[in-house]
Amino acid sequence: MKQFFVSLAMLTCLNLPLHAEGENIIIDPPEYGSIDTALGLEHWSRAYEVFSHPRCSNCHVGADNRPMWSGPSYGSARPHGMNINAGESRIGAEHILCSTCHSPNNIDLPHAPPGVTADWRLAPVEAEWFGKSSREVCEQLRDPERNGGRNVLEIAEHLDHDVILHWAWNPGVGRESAPYSLQDHVNDVLAWGAAGTPCPS
Repeated sequence: MKQFFVSLAMLTCLNLPLHAEGENIIIDPPEYGSIDTALGLEHWSRAYEVFSHPRCSNCHVGADNRPMWSGPSYGSARPHGMNINAGESRIGAEHILCSTCHSPNNIDLPHAPPGVTADWRLAPVEAEWFGKSSREVCEQLRDPERNGGRNVLEIAEHLDHDVILHWAWNPGVGRESAPYSLQDHVNDVLAWGAAGTPCPS
């Protein structure tokens, strides 16, 4: 987090714009300290709704490399059918590639494999948070040792340019989209950062 705020301070001193046109969204972090803890926690709560939603969390699994099936259309949560294991590669290279079924596009048929114009894959094992509480995910995401070495601004940029994440808001026929929008989600993450990344107790 310190690196994030130092970066903002440098941009200000150099008279450079904090507002940035991302590939798909506007990245416009609020001034650090302009958002109090209570409001920061509200922004975090909204962000957690996305992080914990099946469209996001089903592929944020641990070292067993088993994607999950969960959400309203699945009943109780369970591992991906057909005994799928994405292996340490997280793309199925050791067994059967995720791309064998997950094509570059959604197939507009109920229960057909979803697709995206990128390699379908699990998130890195360090980003495991399926089934974790709001506090656990919050503490994980604000810790660079457990979030891929990213500060809050870099998390926002990651959300902008990684197209597999955008699928959460365009999941295809019969699947519930992640709440809000990609822009709303990034705004919530940045506001949470400006509040000092508070976590619920």
